[in-house]
Amino acid sequence: MDLSHLSAPVPARDWLMILGLFGGILVLIALSELLRRRRGWPGEFTRKLVHVLVGVMMFFIPILLQSSLPMVLIAAFFTLGNWIAIRRHLLQGMHGARESYGTVYYPFSFLLLVLLAWPGQVILIISAMMVLALGDAAAAIVGESRPRPRAYSLTGDVKSREGTVAMFLVSATVIFLILRFPPFGVAVPALSPLKMLLGAILCAALTSAAEALSRKGSDNLSVPLTCALVLYVLLYRDDAAFRQLLLGSFLGGTAALAFFRLHLLSASGAVATFLLAAVIFGFGGWAWTVPVLCFFLLSSLLSRVGRQRKNRYELIFEKGSRRDYAQVFANGGMAGLLMILHMFLQEPLIYLLYLAALAAATADTWATELGTLARQQPRLITTLRPVPAGTSGGITFTGLSSAFAGALVIALSGMMFLPAGYGWPAIAAVTICGLLGSLIDSGLGATLQAQYRCENCRQITEKTVHCNSQLTRQISGLSWMNNDLVNFISTAGAAALGYLLMGIGKY
Repeated sequence: MDLSHLSAPVPARDWLMILGLFGGILVLIALSELLRRRRGWPGEFTRKLVHVLVGVMMFFIPILLQSSLPMVLIAAFFTLGNWIAIRRHLLQGMHGARESYGTVYYPFSFLLLVLLAWPGQVILIISAMMVLALGDAAAAIVGESRPRPRAYSLTGDVKSREGTVAMFLVSATVIFLILRFPPFGVAVPALSPLKMLLGAILCAALTSAAEALSRKGSDNLSVPLTCALVLYVLLYRDDAAFRQLLLGSFLGGTAALAFFRLHLLSASGAVATFLLAAVIFGFGGWAWTVPVLCFFLLSSLLSRVGRQRKNRYELIFEKGSRRDYAQVFANGGMAGLLMILHMFLQEPLIYLLYLAALAAATADTWATELGTLARQQPRLITTLRPVPAGTSGGITFTGLSSAFAGALVIALSGMMFLPAGYGWPAIAAVTICGLLGSLIDSGLGATLQAQYRCENCRQITEKTVHCNSQLTRQISGLSWMNNDLVNFISTAGAAALGYLLMGIGKY
């Protein structure tokens, strides 16, 4: 990421224009608050009005300014200012009544886009902010205007199918029109009308999926960043890269639908898998796809082994065998981030860190799926004292052996794609990192992961609700440290260990 543009001289004209924008946004905020109080307009209506109007302003600012520093400063100011206002329950006309940090994510996404895309890829900033301003607003307006919308909830926020369709259609239209008729003075690589249309449809599909999964206003971050990433491939990579992204998204969507039909994924898990698969399949090709397919297919098959015996743990484990969005991102999110990082840096070592992260996820999953079938008495990893089967942090010889086998399978799945100069020592390092990552998971499960006790049956569990909606009482750990976060930390830890072993040693 080249940030040298921040040190470029700022013309006086740019300072005047950014002050005008600053004043205009303040006026919008003041008017929205005034209308909310005097006219009794709902806070959600005035919030969405500010959302759209500020987005339209953002369309013109990157075109008119010659330097990035004023945009970065004003975005940083509103990011911090909006966070303070939300924490202190101020300016409800702009923030709305629901619990949301959308007004924080909105300027922060603009800040990130300016840092990443200025000055040579301004079209990414403009397109992403317009999709956010108009497409996301269309989803809310259409969904709320229907008398009986077909509602759904993937992550807690209630959305509507009509709103999602509206976002897709508006987003595709906005992107196509901007590519077909780019703003005056903004350089856009030449594209055929067919490629523009396909790019607009693909971008709208992925951003709509990102919006469907977002909660508490995080769509104001996920939507523009997803849009910018897809358009980056469309506009600034070669035709082969775009075709691969199209094919990867199609295969990812097909796989997600099939796994959903087979009850291996929940609805939210299917959408999350579509997004993650589009990134890994679409940007990485077979080298990055084969290991993640090995992880998911083999782990899903193992979840079916001894299913009746595993049913007794359903009241202990936080999640079941049907993966939701949090489980998908917890196990594959670090791998997806490393894939995106590799796309920009082209550093061969990142592929090995990717394998290490997946090896940790696989090792932990296999240890759980096969370890719970063992007839051995588990021992707590921190003290080695015997604990009941299913206890977080409990380990067995069978579980450890399964973890090693799972990590080794992932390491071997990437063997034929290893970067030049890396051989069997790298395979061994990936396997070791995967095994250690699963032990990090067990260590966190025994110490920091939240544990609860059902006041009805006295069962110790990872669940916050037990025995027919009976609330449980926390007895240990941190309330925010759930199983999904533990899984993510273990995969990140395995990648970090991989860097220490392979980045420093340079096998």
